[in-house]
Amino acid sequence: MDRPLLGVVLFLASSVLFSASDTAAKFLTGTMPPIEIAWLRYIVFAGLASTPMLRSGPAAVRTRRHGVQVLRGLLVVGSAVFFIASLSSLPLAEAATINFVSPLLVTALSVPMLGERVGLGGWIAVGIGFAGVLIVVQPGTAGLQAGAIPALLAAACWVMATIMTRRMAASERATATLFWTAVSGLVVLTLLLPFVWRAPTLPELLLAVGIGFISSSGQWLTVLAYRYAAASLIAPLAYLQLIFASVFGYIVFGAVPSQSTLIGAVIIAGSGVYAVQAARMQRRRMAEAAVNP
Repeated sequence: MDRPLLGVVLFLASSVLFSASDTAAKFLTGTMPPIEIAWLRYIVFAGLASTPMLRSGPAAVRTRRHGVQVLRGLLVVGSAVFFIASLSSLPLAEAATINFVSPLLVTALSVPMLGERVGLGGWIAVGIGFAGVLIVVQPGTAGLQAGAIPALLAAACWVMATIMTRRMAASERATATLFWTAVSGLVVLTLLLPFVWRAPTLPELLLAVGIGFISSSGQWLTVLAYRYAAASLIAPLAYLQLIFASVFGYIVFGAVPSQSTLIGAVIIAGSGVYAVQAARMQRRRMAEAAVNP
């Protein structure tokens, strides 16, 4: 169903929810360990990911690639924990900016790991995007904060999970991938929880569970958005989340993004949008070449 305006509205709403979830997580990092925050979030995630079994039975989550699914789940939970850890010392806007290098890393790694073709425009976008990250992170200077390292690790974990998702897409149900991601992540976090456990207060507990529902709702709205609008229209809008993160960070924490963060965010967002357009143009040229060899 082609309803692009509805798709755009749904995607913008999901971006607001993701920024709200990150803001709540950053608020909790002042008193709760990242693993505990992620564990409470994953309880909600696992519960929602298990609902397809109520309608279709075990077949909805059956997989033929247990090892790959579990590894993907570990990467996703690693991304979540590292990102939450980065929020304890990084402003929300800066952490979000670093995390948005993920699409560019996927583009770069899709060649050796998936055998995909990336045109010159795609490689230019990757190079420019990395330059934007360097401006934000400022390696080798006093500007490199400790939080930048877990933020980069979060991006790296997410990239590898995305690559694995693409490799499994043709043979695995989406419901199965979500289920195994949620369950494997919850098991790992449960095993680690006794080493960091601190009894949460009731407000902390409610907020942590709320994070799970908010982020899960954001995922749901994202899926709906791609159902109603083309990916080429939706994908560039993802970078508006940098603006939402900055707004939430200012309202809740009074944090004003630094000049380097703003410059880096503009460069990363611009390179990401350019990469999407370059990939679309390359697909069009390849389609035309196939019709008119």
